[in-house]
This record gives sequence, C-alpha cells and structure tokens, in this order.
Amino acid sequence: AHLFRGMQAFKNKSAEKPESFYRLSMPKHKTSSEIVNEARNVLRTLRTRRPFTPTEDQRKLFGSGSSRTPENRPPSVFSLHASSFDLAESRPVSGIRLSPLDHKPKLITSAKDEDSSISLPKPPVDPEEVRRVSNARADLFRRTSQENFLLGKMFPSDQNEEKVNSEEPVMTNNLCRSNENYLAEQRTHTPFNSGKSQLIYNEHISKSEREDILKGTAGNFLFQLGGERSVMLEYGNCVTSAQPFPSCLEEDTRENESEEEENFWHIKILPILREIENVEENIENLCLACTKLHQALNEENVFGKRFKRKSVLLKTLYKLVDIDSDPLRLKLAKIILSMKVNGKNLLSVCKLAFKICRNEKNDSIIQNDRLLDCLLEVLGTEDLQKNNEALLYCMGAVKFMSGNAVLLDEMVNKQAVETLLQLMKKINNIKENDTNFSNLGHLLVQLTATLRNLADLPQARCQLVSNGAIPELCVALEQHVNDADVCTYIVRILSKLSSYNDFCAALADCSRCYVLFLALLNKYQRKQDLVVRIVFILGNLTAKNNHAREQFFKEKGSVNTLISLFQTYHKLDLNSEEESCEKGEEKKNPKHPSEAEDVLMKLIRVLANLSVHPSVGAALAAAHPVAELLVTVLEYKSIDDCEELVINAAAAINNLSYYKVRSSAIEDKKLHIAEMLLKLLMSNSMDGVVEAVRVFGNLSQYHEIRDFIVQKKIYKFTIALLDAKNQDVCYSACGVLLNLTVDKNRRALLKEEGGIGKLIDCLEDFGPADWQLACLICKTLWNYSENIISTASCFGEDTDMLLVLLTSLLDEELSLDYSLDRGIRDYHKIYWETEFKPVAEKLLDRIQSHRSS
Repeated sequence: AHLFRGMQAFKNKSAEKPESFYRLSMPKHKTSSEIVNEARNVLRTLRTRRPFTPTEDQRKLFGSGSSRTPENRPPSVFSLHASSFDLAESRPVSGIRLSPLDHKPKLITSAKDEDSSISLPKPPVDPEEVRRVSNARADLFRRTSQENFLLGKMFPSDQNEEKVNSEEPVMTNNLCRSNENYLAEQRTHTPFNSGKSQLIYNEHISKSEREDILKGTAGNFLFQLGGERSVMLEYGNCVTSAQPFPSCLEEDTRENESEEEENFWHIKILPILREIENVEENIENLCLACTKLHQALNEENVFGKRFKRKSVLLKTLYKLVDIDSDPLRLKLAKIILSMKVNGKNLLSVCKLAFKICRNEKNDSIIQNDRLLDCLLEVLGTEDLQKNNEALLYCMGAVKFMSGNAVLLDEMVNKQAVETLLQLMKKINNIKENDTNFSNLGHLLVQLTATLRNLADLPQARCQLVSNGAIPELCVALEQHVNDADVCTYIVRILSKLSSYNDFCAALADCSRCYVLFLALLNKYQRKQDLVVRIVFILGNLTAKNNHAREQFFKEKGSVNTLISLFQTYHKLDLNSEEESCEKGEEKKNPKHPSEAEDVLMKLIRVLANLSVHPSVGAALAAAHPVAELLVTVLEYKSIDDCEELVINAAAAINNLSYYKVRSSAIEDKKLHIAEMLLKLLMSNSMDGVVEAVRVFGNLSQYHEIRDFIVQKKIYKFTIALLDAKNQDVCYSACGVLLNLTVDKNRRALLKEEGGIGKLIDCLEDFGPADWQLACLICKTLWNYSENIISTASCFGEDTDMLLVLLTSLLDEELSLDYSLDRGIRDYHKIYWETEFKPVAEKLLDRIQSHRSS
C-alpha cells in the first residue's frame, strides 16, 4: 500500500533549516501516468483460488446440479436393440416388387445324403467364374424388370405371408425378399450354421427356362445342394426362384455396379460375413471378424462412397447389436458410423456410441479403437437441423471421452477444438424463434462441457484463442441467457482460461463481455456456482488490465450490482453462522470457506483491483456503501473463521485509503477501522499482521491515528517487524515509523526496542536490491535526526556502521550490479539516482558534520 503519497519530494534545504519528509497537505496535481506509475509500486491487486468444480460421480448427459427437470431433458439411460435401427432406411428402392403367392410351394429334393443340411456357399475364387456368374444373374434381373407387367398379373396383391412348418419348408415367397425375413425363416427350418453342404443357386439354367419362369409356364425350378443334392420348388403353373442366404447378402439390383465392386464383394466381404454368421456368439471371434471387415472396407476406400451393397452389410451388423458386449458394440459403432448412415440409424448408432462411452471402464478399449475419429467426423459434417438429437448423443459420447486424460490429449491432436467451435458457430446461427432452439441448448451443454475439459491443456488453450473462441462463447452466452446450464458451463470455461494472461487479455478486449457478466449476475444472483465464477473472472480481468478496470466501472450499474451481491451473500453468511451456533457446530476450517464466504472473498478482490485505477479508485474511496461493507467484514468476521476474506477486506481498505479525496469514506471511519485492525495485529496470521501494518502506514498520516498507535503501543509491534527479514514487511513497518517521526515529541520512541539498529540492519540487508526501501529508511533516519546535537548521542554505537553503509551505497560502482540484465540495471539506476541518492547524501552529510561535536 502507498504509505506516503502526501510526502513531498526531497528538497535541497539549508542545513540550518532541515525539514521532515512528511507533509499532510494535499500534494501537487499529477498526471494520470505519474499516478499510475506511482501506484504501481504501492497499490496491490489480489489473487485468489479458482472455484473448485467437483467431478461428477456418474457420466450423464446432464450433471446432478442441472437446472433441467427429468421431463425436460433427453435421457441418459435408454434401451437399444437391433430393432432400434431402420432396415428400410438402408435399403435402396428395388426395380421389382412381387406380390406373395396364394399357395404353398412343394419342395422336391434328390440327394445322396439325406442328412445334409443347408448352409452358406463359398464364393468362387476364380475371377472369371465370378464374372460369368454375375453376368448370368444380371441377365436374369434385367429380363425380370422388363416383364414386370406380366408379374403384376401373375401374383395377387395380398401382402400377408403364409406361415410354414418344419415339414413343409418354403424357401421364399418373393423373388426379391428382405434379408431379415429370410434369415428368420432359415434359422427356423434349417441348421443354418452347421457348416455342411450349402444351398447354391444353379446359374447354369438355360435361357428358355428363365423365359418360362417369367411367363409362368414352367412347372419346376432346380437348385443344387453342394453338387450332390438338388432342390426343386414346384408351383404348378407358376414357378419362382428361391433366394438362399448368399443371394440375400446382395442388393436387389446390380445396375451400375462395376465388375471391380462385384469382385470385391464376393472375394473379400462375403467370406467375412459368412464368418460372422458361423461364429454364433463367440465374442472374441466376432470382434476379430468385425476388425477384418473394417480393414477390408477401409483398404478398398469404400467408406464415404455410395456402396451398392451397403444395406446388406448394415443389416448384418445391426443384428449383432443385441449381443451384450461393449467391445463388440464398439467395433459395430465404428463400422456403422464409417458407412455414413443417416436418419434413425444415425441416431441409433450415436446412442450406441454414447452407451459405450458412458461406462468409464470402456475407456481403455476406446483408446485402442479410434472411435473418436468417427464421432468428430459426425460432429463436423452432419446437418444440425435434421440430426440434432443424433449430434446430442454423439457430443455426449465425446464429452465422456474428454474425462479421460489420454483421450483428451488425442482430441487436441485431432483438432477437436476447431471442430467443436465450428459446431458452436452453427448453433449460434440458430435464432431463438427456431423450433430446434431449445434442443440445441441440450447439445450446447455437452459441447461446452467438453471445451471446459479441453481448457486444461496448454495446446488447447492456444487453439481456443486462435480459432476465435471468445466471441463465439459470448454469442452463445447472450443467446442462451435463460438456460442456466449453458451459462454455467460457458462461465466455467472462461473461469479457467481467464487465469492465463494471453486469454485474459483477449477477453478484456471483448467489450461485450462486461455487459453479459453484469446481466448474468443480476439474473442469477443466488446461483452461487455461477456467481462465484463470474466474479472470479472479473477479478482476473481487473487484476491484469487497467483498461478493463475502467471499462467495467463505466458499465451502467456495475458498482451497484457488486454492492447488491455483497449484501446478499453477507446476509447468507450471517444466517449460516447463526444456524451453526444454534446447532452447536464447531467453526469450520478457515482453509475451506463456505459458499457465501467464497463469493464475498472474490467480490472484495474485484473492488480492490478496481481501485488500482486512479479515477476508479478515487470514486470508490468516496462511495460510502463500499467502505461500510468492507468495514462490516472486519467487524463480524474473525481471521480464524476465514483468513482470506478478512485479509482481502483489509487490502481493499488499504487501497482505498491511498486516495485523498473529499468525503472519503475511509477517512470518516479511520478510527473505527484502526480498532478493527488491532484485532488483526494480534492474530496468529502473519499475512494478516502485514496487511494491518500496511493500512496503518496510510492511516498514520492522520494525527488521530498516530495518537492511537502510541496509545495502543502499536509502534513497538511495528519495530519488532523489522526483524522479519522480509522486504514487504520491512517496507510497511518503515512507513508507520516514518510517519511517527513527523511528531517531534515521538521521535525518541524509535530508540525503544532497538529501532535504530534494526533500521540499519534492514538497510544493509535490502538496500542494494530495493532502493525504494533504502530511501524509506534514510527518510526515517533523517526525520529522527532533525534536531541532532552529536552523532554519538543520536545514533550511538550504530554510527560507524551507518557511515560505512551510506558511503558504500552511494558509490555507483559498488552499488549497481552491472552483471544484471541491462533493463533491470537501468531500472535500479533510476531509483538509485532519483530516490535514494539525494536523501542518502543529505543524511551522510549531516552525520559527518556532527560527528566531531
């Protein structure tokens, strides 16, 4: 704190008419820059701890402290099955849709092995054979398409399929039937996974037979079983081909499909699908097969393209969702997401990923399977309006991942910050009158919660600043001011980031933020977790930026809002103390303040930091409500109850006492303040003692306070502090002693408790490192020795030591360390030449001139 603003600069007076360095009269007018430069050394900003945010016990979309009611928020827990996926969504429109048969076909078999069961075929490995078979099938489907009008007459329009029993198995009712229905029938009537002989469609059927089929004149249709058996479906006057499993693993049409795609499907994909069906529910083998499937699709660069057989592949994967295995579901989610599904299927797979990530035990397998890439791609590419619910669960999964340190690092490396900010920009473009606005608030909670976790990492903080996070966060804050959850998470982000100089400077330049913070403080005055963080941010802004101090102070109602908050939380704190007394509870640990105390500490910090600005500080010094609230804290709160709160209140009073203004509230209450500070001096807190001495350093400029200091023996305590061997403590103590030596009848008090010797010791210890302190000591000794008769009677046995010290400190070569950095050395030289040297030379001259006498 500034101790001697009223002191005039040392003037060259004649030896016959020396004068003290203290003068209470108002100082000459100084420019703003002079005041700021002076205040930089004497007014102090305060630091405090960042509000603590506990980790949620469980991973949920919305935490336990959410303002959303269960009925007004999407669920975190839900059931998910294969039926949750939409099979029709993935199925392309077929060229032909046949009506079901009105009678049951009769299955005719001939085989050597009656016990042979039907199973999947192995595709031909010879590419020539593949092409030949494909061409034959394509020819069949083309002809079928051409004869569509005949088929419409051939089959009735009744869509109800007849059920069959195991004695009369029906292979199919439609030429083009769904894979799901077919597989259900196959599992009912045949040992599908037996691994024995397989049902194979006879591609060698003649052209005339195919024509007969289409015209409805043929009486039967031949199938082969593993080359040893044959199957014929007889329909009387109408025959249609059966579609066994391998045919159902193909799309209904093959138009526009290249030969390369056809080969890829038969040679690489179909064997893996057959393997998936054959391993039943062996989780390890299923996971291995899914890994092989993903690799095959990725190597062929199928992901992200229009894949002809996409629906067939997805149907097979959807069925595996019912298997209760998170490792398997993780692999399924990764493949399905890579296949670029949409609509209901996108929502279901995002929910699947959400369920996997919700379990913290899955973090290790998620790290190894790169699910994050797929989720970030969804967040960066999917339509916000159409898929807002899918994006919500996708973002929720990413939020859960961000709770893991390894995955958090991976997010930063994969530019997740940029992706999330782009998504926030899209959300910010949706206005409040849009029907999706409230749903996007749910999404914004997940997004900001993730950014809050990312803000812990240095690289992420740089990305946030460089990608324009501050304006986007402010826009989101303004648009969702009625959503307490969104506001809380954004404020948590800013609370974290404002602790860093670069981000704090960028936030201070965003002039809109001050209006937003004041609006939130007024709207959510009793929401402690939000209020304490906003006040913490304001404390950081006003601690590091003089422009921010002025900007905030000029906002309409800024000081009134702070005063209102102060009154609210002071009352809450009093009520809490009364309840504790009634219950007979012991005093809480001062290291762990209550919620009300935490708000008060940070509020006072804002006031103390604001007062560093010259015009703002002068205005606050004249604001009686502010001074009254600060004094109230010293009155009712013991340092044993909450150390930081009491010390902050004393520091704010100290800063305000620096300003000599008309109607100064501090001046009006100076004696009462001195009484309160006495309790602080008697405490066991060294920080509290030092703060109290600082305030006495300013207040001791008033005659009434100097009388109080002598009456209460405070000067003895102050002299004792010179032994603290601490620069700041010695500086504050010297300030009080200097002002005491203004009164001639009190100068002798300096000799008590060995004060002269202790001042000389401080000069020796700190002189070369702190020329302001050295100057202060010399001024004190100058005032003390004003009526000197002889050096020996004035300084006693300390005279020689003082002469040696002054002589050496006035030697520029000895005093200034030229090994220091040039900037630091120049800084020291300025203070040595302008402050210390003039005073020390006069003092040395006085001692030497009176030494002989």
